[in-house]
Amino acid sequence: MKSSFLILIVLLLAMLSCSTSGQPDVTETPEMNVSSDKILIVYLSRTKNTKAVAEMIQQKVGGRLVALELQNSYPADYSATVDQVARENASGFLPPLASRIESIEKYDMIFLGFPTWGMQLPPPIKSFLAQYNLSGKTIAPFNTNAGYGIGTSFDQVKSLARGSNVLQGLTTKGGIERDGVLFVMQGDKLVQVESEVARWLQSLKLP
Repeated sequence: MKSSFLILIVLLLAMLSCSTSGQPDVTETPEMNVSSDKILIVYLSRTKNTKAVAEMIQQKVGGRLVALELQNSYPADYSATVDQVARENASGFLPPLASRIESIEKYDMIFLGFPTWGMQLPPPIKSFLAQYNLSGKTIAPFNTNAGYGIGTSFDQVKSLARGSNVLQGLTTKGGIERDGVLFVMQGDKLVQVESEVARWLQSLKLP
């Protein structure tokens, strides 16, 4: 009986020592104090799936919503667009944007949304990151894709948005334009993605 009691005391002391060692088991992301007028939501959307996610984010956190438009739109034909994007990626061409964002310096946090094109960042998003100085800002990327994932897109955001703090991104499956499956953010899929967005925003510790 005495030996059992001594063992229990030793175990309790060991647990107490671990809990007061000053080394937390999990490092939590600090809550970010960002007001809605300091939030910008920029997105590129061809089949309107990324647009739907951008609107979900705005419903949750507020902010200004901006769709990236090109001076010269991509072809309506999917295969022609794929070929053009491949050429742009290979040459490093940055398509000029028709969208203009005035006073971008007043925004502290930017949600940046895009589909996966050619397993990387779409050229118009590269144009956006090259056109504006985002140093010191916090960027939260979000993505829709045809089921193949983000490719190198999130890594490209980090490399192109120099001096900014790029947070963990959100990705979800959207349409499959190649197969004629376009807008899917409705019904059960809409409910599912709304839940994914809510959990993601919660993980970012936004107020």
